[in-house]
Amino acid sequence: MTDKVIENNQVTIMGEIVSGFSYSHEIFGEGFYMMDVRCKRLSDSYDTIPIMVSERLMDVNADCTGELVCVNGQFRSYNRHEERKNRLVLSVFARELCFIDEMEESSKTNQIFLDGFICKEPIYRKTPLGREIADLLLAVNRPYGKSDYIPCICWGRNARYASNFKVGERCAVWGRIQSREYMKKLDEENVERRVAFEVSVSKLELTDEEMA
Repeated sequence: MTDKVIENNQVTIMGEIVSGFSYSHEIFGEGFYMMDVRCKRLSDSYDTIPIMVSERLMDVNADCTGELVCVNGQFRSYNRHEERKNRLVLSVFARELCFIDEMEESSKTNQIFLDGFICKEPIYRKTPLGREIADLLLAVNRPYGKSDYIPCICWGRNARYASNFKVGERCAVWGRIQSREYMKKLDEENVERRVAFEVSVSKLELTDEEMA
């Protein structure tokens, strides 16, 4: 059961550690820490992905900034209560991690596969230049009755296809995790720079099973 559930949420990230470690939480005496890993896109820009790592996987007291790593794990979410409402916080939970000497030009540095259920009506729109976009929210089951809620963004033909999906339908998604900066208006005078994370979809398909 557990192995099957883990297969429905698979992430591989390769890149450079660009932050120190910050303490997140502890479970049964095992401490978990956050760090940022920067992954190169096909264009010459980058995505900076937050990684949650156990102190048992790597030395969280060391300065690992600038080191190259390969991380295998899952894309997870939790709700953080702030400003009188919940905010969806996303990160990659590292199951395996190793340091690498270099990355081949052909390396797939940022890959994700999700198998989950549509839990919100898709939002379909067009940009001013006519590019088609569809936003999906996927509920991906975890053991012990938990789920991760993962925002996904589709483009072009995929967006057209996804715009007809119904809540409760099961969907498989392949793509990459992308980071996107935006300005959050706090009040009439103040704005705050924030970073959103989502799955940029390269391929998706509906599967047979629906959510009960």
